[in-house]
Amino acid sequence: MPKVLISAKLEQEGVQLLRAVPGIEVIETEPLNGDALVEALRGVQGLIVRSETKVKADILEKTPDLKVIGRAGTGYDNIDAKTAAARGIAVLIAPGGNTVTTAEHTLALMFALARHIPQANEKLHKGEFDRKLIGVELTGKTLGVLGLGNIGAVVAHRALGLRMKVIGYDPVIDAERAGEIGVDLMPLEDVIRQADFLTVHTPMLPETKHIVGKRAFEICKPGMRLINCARGGLVDEAALLEALNSGRVAGAALDVFEKEPPGADHPLVQHPRVVCTPHLGASTSDAQTKVAEIICRNVGNFLTGKEYVGRVN
Repeated sequence: MPKVLISAKLEQEGVQLLRAVPGIEVIETEPLNGDALVEALRGVQGLIVRSETKVKADILEKTPDLKVIGRAGTGYDNIDAKTAAARGIAVLIAPGGNTVTTAEHTLALMFALARHIPQANEKLHKGEFDRKLIGVELTGKTLGVLGLGNIGAVVAHRALGLRMKVIGYDPVIDAERAGEIGVDLMPLEDVIRQADFLTVHTPMLPETKHIVGKRAFEICKPGMRLINCARGGLVDEAALLEALNSGRVAGAALDVFEKEPPGADHPLVQHPRVVCTPHLGASTSDAQTKVAEIICRNVGNFLTGKEYVGRVN
C-alpha cells in the first residue's frame, strides 16, 4: 500500500480527496525538516509539502522509497527537482491553483502604492488627517510585466481593464501569444525604460536572479514604481534601496524578500515609500483550497497509475 506523508498544514478538502483513493495511506504531520523528515519518509512513496519543508539533495539521498513529491503551490525552489529527477522521483506542482489570488494581490499592492493607502491609514490611526498624500492615477500609465506566464498574464488582463498600457518581457512566449494576452512584447531593457509601474512574475532561476537590479534602476523612467509578488531574489534589494533613496524610484511594493522573514529592522521594511506584506500572494482561503485539491488529486493519480498534471522535472 503506497503511503503519502503530508508535511504541511493542508486544507482538508484536499486531504480527503487523497484519503478517498483506494490503496493509499495518508500520514499528516507538521512541517518537518532534516533528520525528522528523513525518518518520517522511511517506507513512504509520496510527499506533499508547502514552502516550509526543504527537500534538497541531502534529504533525497536518504529517502530511497520516495517516488513523488507534490508542492502545494506553483513555486518549487524549496525542492531540488534536478536531483529528484536523477533519482527517478517526480516533482509535481499545483498549476493554476493560486494564479488569480496572486494576481489580485499584485493589483492590490499597485493600488496601495499609487495612492499611499497604508501610509494614509497609519496616519489616520494616529489622529493625523493628512490630505497631502498625493498619489497618481493608474489609467493611462504604462505597466511593464516581466514574465507572462499564468500570473503575469492575469495581471496584464486586469490592468488592461484599468485602461493601462501593458508591455511585457518573456523569453519563452512569442509575439502571437503576447498579442492574445493584449501585451506589446519587447526586449527586457525596453520594458524597464518605458514602464511607469513594473511588476515581476518570472520564476526564480539562476538567470533571473536580480533581473531587476542596478542596471534596471539606472535605465528606468524616473519615478518608476516597482511591485514584486513573485520571489525575493528577483529584485536586488541593495540596488532598490539605493534607487529609492536617490529618488530614481518613487516607491516599491514588496510581498517577498531575499531572506524571509526579513526582520523588523530591514531597511526596505522601514522605508517610508515601501509597502510591505509578509508573502501573502497566495494567501486566500480560495487559493489554499484549490492548491490542496489539485496537488492531492495529482499525487494520488501518480501513485495509482492514472493521468496527472503539473510535473516539472
